[in-house]
Amino acid sequence: MTIDSKLPNVGTTIFTVMSALAAEHKAINLGQGFPDFPMSEELVSLVNRAMQNGFNQYAPMPGLISVRESLAEKVFSLYNHSVNPDTEITITPGGTYAIYTALTTILRAGDEAIVFEPAYDSYIPGIEANGAKAVTIPLTYPNYSVDWESVKQHINPKTKLIIINTPHNPTGAVLGKEDMQQLEEIVSGTNIFVISDEVYEHIIFDGLVHESVLKYPALFKRSFVCYSFGKTYHCTGWKLGYCIAPAALMKEFRKIHQYNCFSCFTPAQVALADYIKNKEAYLSIPAFYQAKRDYFIRLMQQTKFEMLNSYGSYFICASYKNISDENEMDFAVRITKEYGIATIPVSSFYKNGTDNKVVRFCFGKKEETLEAAVEKLMKI
Repeated sequence: MTIDSKLPNVGTTIFTVMSALAAEHKAINLGQGFPDFPMSEELVSLVNRAMQNGFNQYAPMPGLISVRESLAEKVFSLYNHSVNPDTEITITPGGTYAIYTALTTILRAGDEAIVFEPAYDSYIPGIEANGAKAVTIPLTYPNYSVDWESVKQHINPKTKLIIINTPHNPTGAVLGKEDMQQLEEIVSGTNIFVISDEVYEHIIFDGLVHESVLKYPALFKRSFVCYSFGKTYHCTGWKLGYCIAPAALMKEFRKIHQYNCFSCFTPAQVALADYIKNKEAYLSIPAFYQAKRDYFIRLMQQTKFEMLNSYGSYFICASYKNISDENEMDFAVRITKEYGIATIPVSSFYKNGTDNKVVRFCFGKKEETLEAAVEKLMKI
């Protein structure tokens, strides 16, 4: 028996490949994005209490109303935007799932979806699995800014969707108010939807403000906005997130969701319903991660790498043009094997493998992990 693959050009994700290589060679893993420090003991205790109190059966399909109400309060507090917790928020098993479900809700065979590259690696396979075509537009290197004139030139009657991601994975770039206004102008009067990947909404630096789609009513009416509890609360293994969209769009989203996942881990939802109300737990995140970014940059000054800017997320890119002429994949594999440091080649975030001699590091680690990593990187 054979299957006519929906994704004939897709192999194993780069994160799986590099993490496996790191494990094989006992390398320090600054590739895959996950913290190596503990999450909140209070939140762990709340989940434990929920399990002991019997909250171990199915949650409602959209998620517990208590956690959705807490999220609605948070959204209003942050973005001055009122969302209906009953009809406009759905709890999902992770942000990537929310993105894929939104893609499946929107796209039909023959549609086109605009993707900015380098792009989180789930976007294009999600588009293609739904029979649509990904239209890629490169971000302007080395600042990874959006060329909105190029976007206008790529719009055509088949354009059904634009995906944005801010703060951006893998580059740490951040969209500003002018970017959102440009996007709003481009989609105005069209039938183009927006998926806004905002899983790093709280990891933003240098006094910048996160420009959520939720702050722009004309954009929100055509948008699915995707978030991650794992990124916010240092618990990526929970695979828990949520999507916010206007009621009419969310109704269609839930039609897909109910037959794919149906519902998510109940004890964590019970715990989060209370924990979300602790504003300091997420308002303190920018300073927490900025300190890690700044420390890593200071350490990296001892190496031959040239650090690029990172204004958000817990990733930062670095050029190795002063070290080697190898392509990014070969360089990343070699330093994992020979020097014990795993990174992610940024070329893996481009459909055509664009190679600028840049790798991505995750600095969301303990200080001692970053110190040990840079000791190895100094030898390259």
